Amino acid sequence: MTTTLSPPSTQLPPSTHEFAEVIHRLEVGGSMLPDTPENLMQIIGIYKAYAVPMDFYWRDLLYIGEQVFLNPLPAFKYFISQEYLDRPNHYAGDTADLRIWRGTAKAHPELLAFMEKGESNSRLPRLLHHLGHDRINMEFAEACMRAMLWHRRMYAPVNKFDAYLDTDDYKSNADRAIRAYFKGNPVMLGLYKLFPEMFIEQVRQLSYYANLGLFWEVMAPVFFEMSDLYDEGKMTTVPEAMDFLVNGIFAIAGRPIYHHAYINGECYEIIPKSKGFMWLYEAALPYVEDIFYRTSPFRGTKS
Repeated sequence: MTTTLSPPSTQLPPSTHEFAEVIHRLEVGGSMLPDTPENLMQIIGIYKAYAVPMDFYWRDLLYIGEQVFLNPLPAFKYFISQEYLDRPNHYAGDTADLRIWRGTAKAHPELLAFMEKGESNSRLPRLLHHLGHDRINMEFAEACMRAMLWHRRMYAPVNKFDAYLDTDDYKSNADRAIRAYFKGNPVMLGLYKLFPEMFIEQVRQLSYYANLGLFWEVMAPVFFEMSDLYDEGKMTTVPEAMDFLVNGIFAIAGRPIYHHAYINGECYEIIPKSKGFMWLYEAALPYVEDIFYRTSPFRGTKS
């Protein structure tokens, strides 16, 4: 004998929550913002406005992690070299590993124009632009990096990059780079002998410079391409924008995350590519968790 279940006789009343419309839209797989032309314009505008300085962020973060390295007085760390401005983005240009943006692989033209004249629209020496804060706000990029360093051990054990920073293998690689960088400098080598963990911790921070730089190297061309598609009338809805963003992210999910330092013309692989650390698990997910959800620590809680 089978028993037929009758539907419940009572129904829940309509939700009176102030964000009921948003909740219901998300539950059925929709976007957080309603699909309207104005919302799409704002989304693309924010991404484009973010992408231009981001094109500087990723280049300068790698420049600091690879070239400035352990300079005890890095007064000119924001004065990125021409080599890094011309450094081809791996996801733009004709030489791209996977071409996401159809534009140039070098620094974005709008970025170069801003670096030349700034908001003051004047051709002043670069140092005067810097001292007057008429420049890209690299302090923001460093604050994001330090937040990732502060909130370590995100997504363990999937995030193997962070755990590797505490291994003997990493410390050995860092030790070789430190000794090479301060070769012929008995004062700094003496300080390293007295306070080895302090120097290793500085190298860990530089590894996060590289991590975040490699993360943003991907996001900048994704945002640039979305902006171009919108301007061309080929991206007309919010779902189209979100689909492009998600597809772009997963297309490069496996890009290597590594840290190399270049000292006297020699490359020191502090975190080799062969370790197999990946963009999605070791950079993207920790970034979203640390920056968007946990944010930076309050001033005074870190040295």
